[in-house]
Amino acid sequence: MLDDITVGHYDLGQHNFVPTVYKEFNVTLGAIDQSAANMIFGSIHKNMKSQALFLQQHFNRTGGIHVQQRMSGCELQDNGPGQTVRKDAFDGESGEVIHFDVRKGMLYRQQPWPIVWSEAWTDLMTSLVTRVFQPFCMSTLERWLQLRRDVVLRKVKPRVRLLQKTLPDSGGTKVTCLATGFYPRHINLTLLRDGQPVPDHQITGGELLPNGDGTYQMRKSLEVSAEEMKDHHYTCLAEHLSLDNKLDIQLDLEAGVDPVSAVPLGVVISIALLLLCVITITVSVVTLCYRKHQGENIHVLKD
Repeated sequence: MLDDITVGHYDLGQHNFVPTVYKEFNVTLGAIDQSAANMIFGSIHKNMKSQALFLQQHFNRTGGIHVQQRMSGCELQDNGPGQTVRKDAFDGESGEVIHFDVRKGMLYRQQPWPIVWSEAWTDLMTSLVTRVFQPFCMSTLERWLQLRRDVVLRKVKPRVRLLQKTLPDSGGTKVTCLATGFYPRHINLTLLRDGQPVPDHQITGGELLPNGDGTYQMRKSLEVSAEEMKDHHYTCLAEHLSLDNKLDIQLDLEAGVDPVSAVPLGVVISIALLLLCVITITVSVVTLCYRKHQGENIHVLKD
């Protein structure tokens, strides 16, 4: 992946790396790069498989389904290559973390699991990362970035609202800070009470979720009593790369709480004009009928 955009996958059946982004732009992967990619992703798969088998035995989790996860990649910063890092997890528990310092050419390892590296294996891994993994990752990242620059470097401003919804069961209120439609994915969303951040343990939500159009959304909620709602003032603060300044959002009513406030002003004006026309026509008809009735009464008196 390039940031959060999938650019290829490893075909386990063919033992081959398939770069989907090149097909989209009608660009081929050179033989040397293809061979390096096959070797890198193949070794990652083999290492993860053997590590998963070891951890199953170590944690005595031989039955059922288990998940081995690995995030491995490199960073490109404004001033050149950033860190190269690998993080492992097993059944959702964080494990081995490896950092490679590009400038020093040193490998740093944090290992809570009982997996011992010999000195020879450490030297081998340092050499592989220095000569193969890190250079290939950086060159591939730069090449893909040129192809998808218009996508990964775009900035889309978030639409932010602070919603209030009555909870019928408790009689309290749920206050929700919602940001949606933004890119890139990193955003700071803060729910404030009287100008101070609400403690995290009182907040629900906060997960980053994808939208169908390639943007993201996030919401943070807080349940308060009716008394707290009256005694405190709630606001929502959003910080994002697409924004020049922080967005400070005041309370809004969620659709369904107050239907009138959810209707656009133009619709309200149209409805008001329509009602005015109906009232005018009704008055005219009543006046006409009254005059006709009065005329009939006068005619009878003359007779």
